[in-house]
Amino acid sequence: MIMRRIFYFIIALLTASSGCSQKAEEYINEGLAKYNIQDYRGAIADFTKAVELDPDYAIAYCGRGLAKYNLQDYRGAIADYTKAVELDPDYAIAYSDRGAARSILLDYSGAIVDYNKAVDLDPNDANTYYNRGLAKYNLQDYRGAIADYTKVVELNPDYAIAYSDRGAAKGILLDYNGAITDYTKAIEINPKYATAYYNRGLVKANLKDYDGAIADYSKAIEIKPEDTDAYYQSRGVLRASNQDYNGAIADYTKVIEINANSEAYKDRGLVKAKLKDYNGAIADYTKAIEINPKDSKAFNDRGIAKDSLQDYTGAISDYTTVIELDPDNAATYFDRGIVKFKLKHYREAIADFTKAIELNPEFAEAYYNRGLTKLYIGQNNSGCVDLSKAGELGFTQAYKYIKKYCK
Repeated sequence: MIMRRIFYFIIALLTASSGCSQKAEEYINEGLAKYNIQDYRGAIADFTKAVELDPDYAIAYCGRGLAKYNLQDYRGAIADYTKAVELDPDYAIAYSDRGAARSILLDYSGAIVDYNKAVDLDPNDANTYYNRGLAKYNLQDYRGAIADYTKVVELNPDYAIAYSDRGAAKGILLDYNGAITDYTKAIEINPKYATAYYNRGLVKANLKDYDGAIADYSKAIEIKPEDTDAYYQSRGVLRASNQDYNGAIADYTKVIEINANSEAYKDRGLVKAKLKDYNGAIADYTKAIEINPKDSKAFNDRGIAKDSLQDYTGAISDYTTVIELDPDNAATYFDRGIVKFKLKHYREAIADFTKAIELNPEFAEAYYNRGLTKLYIGQNNSGCVDLSKAGELGFTQAYKYIKKYCK
């Protein structure tokens, strides 16, 4: 989130504009009043009147730029900020605000150039350092971002979002303990900072402190229950990892109530499958597929659940759809081969195992199952070759059958 300053700063600068007409100054004051009640179009009209009366009035261009920014006319804002710095090359705020507009347009390099100029002119503006840190972060210059966020908190020790964002950069650099320290500081400054709790939970999860992560996610949910799909989803994943399957299902169900999405249905389906509620799992995978008909993983997992219910024809249908969506999926060819074997469609099973091996020549279990299937239909020599290959690749169970059936 780019930090924006409100427009009261112009009032303090009006006295410095010695060349402006009294009428132009009146329009500026009217524009300020309209800006401060969020009448941005009215403010633009007044600032435009000011520059028509006094074309060298840098403050009027800057004010109009800020109003345009708030109307999401970022290119128009940049044009006005540019005119302001042409008229007053030492106008730090105009450089900083032009940098903010450039950042919104994803011109992070151009924004940093502006922020650098603003910092040179006003080295004590915490907002400019913060925004430059954001731009560096977006350019993946995480160390540079950390340096800027550090400057922010030196200038303003109560700047909670700077601690939080510095924590995010540290987390990317795998400095998890440093990240936790920063998130904790942000929370101390602002105990209602849901994002900081959530992000600290993510870091704790990376450190395998699952209980601590769940506690942070729970706090984030408590603070911000109206926007919790990610929080519930993250907590649900950890609860599932801790084998708290009922808790995980409750979280995924809450996600679905707030924002029904295919990922939540799939995750809930996986947990239901772990509880051997295969019908419930299939219902969730089916819902995920309705939302995203090209979700190959939902088809694949539904196929696994159908296989568990001995609905082999249904499983083959789902695996076939996965293959249509993802023709290079060796694992799905293998899974379909297993189901065909169960249906005693041995030659079709061999074809699927063969395709899996073509896609992944190191697929030991595919060699093993193709070898066993060949033995079933009397292709002993070829089957023994496959079993031997499976053993070479580390699937040692193959040697049991080699010893029994192969000379």
